[in-house]
Amino acid sequence: MLTGLAPESLWLAALIGVLLDAWLGEPRRWHPLVGFGYIANGVEAWLNDPAVRDKPLTAMTRGAWAWTIMLVIPVLIAWALTFLPGWGGVLWQSLALYAALGARSLREHVMPIARALRDGDLAQARALTGRIVSRDTEDASASELARAAVESTLENGNDAIFGALFWFAIAGAPGVVLFRLANTLDAMWGYRTDKFLYFGRPAARIDDVLNWIPARLTAASYAIFGDVARAIACWRTQAGAWSSPNAGPVMAAGAGSLNVQLGGPARYHGEWEARPPLGCGTEPSAQHIRAAWRLISRSMWMWLIVSGALALFAASQADTMPTTLL
Repeated sequence: MLTGLAPESLWLAALIGVLLDAWLGEPRRWHPLVGFGYIANGVEAWLNDPAVRDKPLTAMTRGAWAWTIMLVIPVLIAWALTFLPGWGGVLWQSLALYAALGARSLREHVMPIARALRDGDLAQARALTGRIVSRDTEDASASELARAAVESTLENGNDAIFGALFWFAIAGAPGVVLFRLANTLDAMWGYRTDKFLYFGRPAARIDDVLNWIPARLTAASYAIFGDVARAIACWRTQAGAWSSPNAGPVMAAGAGSLNVQLGGPARYHGEWEARPPLGCGTEPSAQHIRAAWRLISRSMWMWLIVSGALALFAASQADTMPTTLL
């Protein structure tokens, strides 16, 4: 068994992992992803040779090797630890999921923006929004800040929560470690710059593949807890125009579900970037940030309830299966 646990035990580990994240949030010190990032920087400096960055095949091969080097050992260790006996296996899997989740961290980053906008404190809202997005916020309006925060909330719901839950349900600790580390490498290397255009392409494409199903399940979850018809319509007509094959469905469905206008022009490093429109309805405001978080929270608990029901069903079927075949 890849997960090392029976379905009901794996679900219990998932519940404990989610509750740990809600209780503790991200580790303040010694976060494993920080150490992983330091090592990834060293591997990238070793293999991303400036002399071959303009040679697509060579640079992509080096990027693929770097990705493999960074992932193989952690995933193998995660797999080996799944076979700890008794509660040791459950605890390990819970801790692996906890380390990969970012639900509380996401809430702690976006809800203060909503409060600052509600109180009319634009300076504070600009500073807080600038910490979670790469676009310019120094002179952004209240609507632009709310748009950035809602977009970040919806997209990170998939990256920081639902992708991790999906791969944990599929493959336990090895699956969630693979997903989180692959997502981290995409965040570090998956840029269309001279330095990473080819070297980072394997990391970006693998992350796209790992996120393909979770992103669409996330989009469907967002639709369920809002305006279903508009969410599906926006998903169908707008997602394809977005640059990311996974962020497009998530953000389009979320925007339609909330009846809010997202996307459109945004300024990055002093340059305006034309982005396709997402959603429909009113201009974004502080209330839409809170509503986006509610979509995520309700969807997360729905995923846990559904997965728990499926785990109990699988356990009941296992109990009724014959032990021998005639």
